[in-house]
Amino acid sequence: MGTRRSVVRFIEKEIKTYKALSLFFSKKNTEEHVRVGKEKVLASPSFYKERLSEAKKLVHELRNPNRTPS
Repeated sequence: MGTRRSVVRFIEKEIKTYKALSLFFSKKNTEEHVRVGKEKVLASPSFYKERLSEAKKLVHELRNPNRTPS
């Protein structure tokens, strides 16, 4: 249970980072190429919003492990 809690805390910090990066890129109207694994992708506000959505879904799943996804 402690491991799960620390994973949730880590992901929540990532969510804050994604929010900040999304806001930064939207204000600056900037798009950057960054490396994700072996691929080089375009980082834009939508890139971080997608990561944010994935992270929120993961946190929800970790907090409610007995529920089946709908």
